[in-house]
Amino acid sequence: MTSKLNRRTMLKLSGGGIAAAAMASPSILSAQDAYPSRPINVVVPFDTGGYNDRLARAFAPFLSERLGQPLNIINRGGAGALLGHTYFLQQPDDGYALLCTSAAPYLPLNILTQDAPFTIDQFHMVNLPSRDYTMLATSTESGITSIDEVISRLKEDANSLSIGIQPASADLVNLMLMADALGIDREALRLVTFDGGGPTRNAAAGNVVDIALVGGQGFLPLADKIVPLLIFDDAPRDGWNSKLITEVSADAQFVSGSQRGWAVHSSLVENSPEIYQTILTAIEETSKDPAVITALTNAQLATDWFGPEVSNKSLRATAAVMEQHISLLQGT
Repeated sequence: MTSKLNRRTMLKLSGGGIAAAAMASPSILSAQDAYPSRPINVVVPFDTGGYNDRLARAFAPFLSERLGQPLNIINRGGAGALLGHTYFLQQPDDGYALLCTSAAPYLPLNILTQDAPFTIDQFHMVNLPSRDYTMLATSTESGITSIDEVISRLKEDANSLSIGIQPASADLVNLMLMADALGIDREALRLVTFDGGGPTRNAAAGNVVDIALVGGQGFLPLADKIVPLLIFDDAPRDGWNSKLITEVSADAQFVSGSQRGWAVHSSLVENSPEIYQTILTAIEETSKDPAVITALTNAQLATDWFGPEVSNKSLRATAAVMEQHISLLQGT
């Protein structure tokens, strides 16, 4: 599928040299600096209850201990994270505003489909520990027991099942790619949209919709209330007993799910490297703390340490994939 991108959009998605250059030579916090000297805000660009909200609230007390200041969680949901991302960039780049977000796919989606007033280069990923995948699931009360049943019903009548989905999401792309591969009329699909992964999962678990497609890791706390039917990956994930998209159709394409975690303003990295180094060190040490790993694992949250270089590279790689499917995103 060929897409037409204007120069402005391509520049928005291109990798930037500022963050990379600043990242290459971190400085040591000088003695006269007093950062942090007051509470720090953590912006979550989603409503309460979703994976990012739970990750921020579980991680914050441990990070607070290392930084020596309270961390306040600020939820700014709406418009597929666009409102929260914009709000974060409106905060001073002084280290007193951190971001806990699903950087991919939401940053590239904001840019590609919503004409966001920002570029990816304005965000610097400190660590993206959560690498998610789309899962198609249903409620234990729905009576649906297999993906084969879902496919059969949608082929016969694409409007026969209500489908919970987040608009302009990787999950939506995966649904449409699956429909194309299996000969399902995508235009006739009955979509019920939700703003955020938490509401989408709750709708599936509560039997509000027949099926839903959303990040699989966030379903883990609801495992006893849902039936996992299909994972959009080429290998089993998190012990779910469900088919893989590659088993359903050898021709089906899929895109990776959310990459979640911690970010700061890129300008902070460039202009205040001492403050950035303090944040970087605190997040790294917290992520590697055995007590934190145990606590977050018990809460079914990721705490793997990948670091800035891997995290920023991963975000840009996903942005490139999303760019390939811009026509699909804009046309659904």
